[in-house]
This record gives sequence, structure tokens and C-alpha cells, in this order.
Amino acid sequence: MKNSVYIAGTGVISAIGNNVTENLAALTSGQAGIQTMQRLQSVHKETLPVAEVKRSNEELAALAGLPVAVSRTALLSAVAAREAVASAGIDLSEWRTGFISANSVGGMDKTEDFFPEFLQDEAAGDLQMVVNHECGAVTEIVADALGIKDFVTTISTACSSSANSIFLAARLIRQGTLDVVVAGGTDALTRFTLNGFNTLMILDQEYCQPFDENRRGLNLGEGAGYLVLVSARVAAGLEKKPDCIINGWANANDAHHQTASSPEGKGNLLAMEGALKKAGLQPSDIDYINLHGTGTNNNDSSEGAAIAALFKDPYPPMSSTKSFTGHTLGASGAIEAVYSVLAIKEGIVFPNLRLQTPIKDLPFKATSQQERKVIRHVLSNSFGFGGNCSSLVFSKNS
Repeated sequence: MKNSVYIAGTGVISAIGNNVTENLAALTSGQAGIQTMQRLQSVHKETLPVAEVKRSNEELAALAGLPVAVSRTALLSAVAAREAVASAGIDLSEWRTGFISANSVGGMDKTEDFFPEFLQDEAAGDLQMVVNHECGAVTEIVADALGIKDFVTTISTACSSSANSIFLAARLIRQGTLDVVVAGGTDALTRFTLNGFNTLMILDQEYCQPFDENRRGLNLGEGAGYLVLVSARVAAGLEKKPDCIINGWANANDAHHQTASSPEGKGNLLAMEGALKKAGLQPSDIDYINLHGTGTNNNDSSEGAAIAALFKDPYPPMSSTKSFTGHTLGASGAIEAVYSVLAIKEGIVFPNLRLQTPIKDLPFKATSQQERKVIRHVLSNSFGFGGNCSSLVFSKNS
């Protein structure tokens, strides 16, 4: 179709794998990436499990083709973005190409290492460690590495960030502004992030249990995910026909609270309704929902209430893949977009790990075991702080 936006390539790195193949293998085998902190140095090392990428900065730099001096956020971004571009098999220089990347951490990992020494002695510390602190620097470093110059921008809307970057990419292609966009997001674990979430009292000291009646909170994770979105004209020239299109997207804000969703899920509901309307689909058309599903009391109740208001029995299978990867913040929407594409391509509903007791107030339960089925349409939810809620719809390319 002339106005369709196709998914030509995918790339991902997370706690469950260093590429798409490894992530898929972990998802299908039920292998979570959450464990005791190994890389991050924190006073909470023994009490707060996290989902870390199993590569050192030196190893990531070699994969990314970047100096090890840049932030871990940028290294993760470059690894996943390069994989996405390679899998698409497109010469980016031949098209009007954009790079839209999301993050919430920026170069904070380097800043954290710089400041203890600096605070002791203002003449100490390497200023190269702080020059790329802000979020936009991460995007610019990776865009330069990919040779993308036509359109480069950064999205930072908390946990919905990379869903919004994909959303914007699809709009720009459909409007004819760009032909190809590498879109997604990245975030690395930092002590500041961990301490901030711990102050909010929403971190789980055990492995998280999204959509369980006895859930206690979330586990933080890190990683990056990217899609290569292309126009119908570009797709027509590809050697391999794309498996998926993105045909629905919406953003809404319930303006309820700085960090909590409204109890009835107003923003969540508006985002899902808007994405379905954009895609020209009914709730009954959705074959799988990739839940935002952080594992906090507020998030899962709010998202669940919105789903119960929009969908009817029989409810589509649904699961939170954060039970595998932890909550990767600015990267989560894009990592889960990659998983949504894999669900369609492979015909798999990924399991919601560690689900023991479904939430009693909801008329449905998440899928605790892997299911094999034909999947034509996936709804992927990303709901962030401040009520910034986004939903994406991916569909099988027929």
C-alpha cells in the first residue's frame, strides 16, 4: 500500500541477549536476564536485582565501532542500531534518512564516575567524561557513526520515549518527509537511576512479577532496540519482503501525577483507543498485547483497568516481557517493539514469567506459558512518568 510504513530491519541488545537471535532464543526458552548486580557498583548490590547487559564497555565499544570513552548508553545504542541497519540491507546514503533515538540517562554513567574525584579536588577528573552528559549527545554520537545527517533528533519522555521515537518516525515516512528512519532507544543502568527508583519505593528486592496479585515492584534493566522503518517505495526494492508494517500509533496524557498513572487508566485507554483507530482495527482484531507491565501495584492495576474497559471476553493473549529484561526505561518501548515484530514473524506469544496468582480485580490474566499461534496484529504499550502514554500497533505484511 502506498502509505504503509514497513519494518525492514530490527536490532536489539538486552540482558537476555546481544542481538535479535539471542533475544529470541531467551524469550522462547523462558530464560530471564535478571540477577544480582555484576557491573554496576552500588550499595544496593546485594538487595536489588537488576537486568544488566552481559558485556563490558570494552566489549561493547568493539561491537559498536566507537571509543570506549563514550557513555555506555551510546555504546548500547550503536550496537543495536548497527544490527538493525545490517538486517535491513539498505544503503542509507541512497535515501532521505533519519535517526530518531530515545533515552533518559544520557551520559550519566560517565558523570557519576567523574564527580567523586572532582568533588575532592576541582582540578581533578577528566572533563571528557562529562561533555556528553545530556541525552542529545548520545543520539548525535550514534547518528555520526551511522552516517545519518538528513534528520537527527532525540526523544525523552520517560518510559514511553522510544515508543514515541518509532511513532514520530512512522509519521515522517507517511507524510513523505523521509524515506528511511532508524528509530528506537537506549538506556544504561546508573546509580542515580537506581537510587531514584528506590526512593520512590517501587523496586522489587526479588525478581519482579508483572500482573501478579502479589507483585511488589519492578527490576531495572538496560539495553537498546531499533527498527528500520521504510516507505512503500523503499520496501518495493528490498530483496526480502518485510514481515511487518506499523499501522497504528497514539500518545495521550492523563495529567494525573508526576510518577503514577490514574487508577482507572485514562491515559492508557486513550492511547490504546487512538492506536487502534489509526490502524483501522477493532479490539477483537488484536492477537497479542505486549503489556507495559512493570510489576508495580499502580502500573499493572491502571493498565489492567484500561484493557478491561477496551477489550471484552475472550481477551487476547498478553504478557509483560519486562519479566525477562527488567524495565529498560527509555529503551523499553523499542525493545518491546522488536519483540512485537518477532511475535508476528515467529507466531509466538511470549510468556509472562513468574506469574503465580492473577490480579483478582481483573477479568483476565496474563499468559504464563508460551503459546504458538498465528499473530496478525500486536498492540504494544509504553506508559511513562507524568502520564505520558503511548501505544503502537504492528501488523503482518500480507
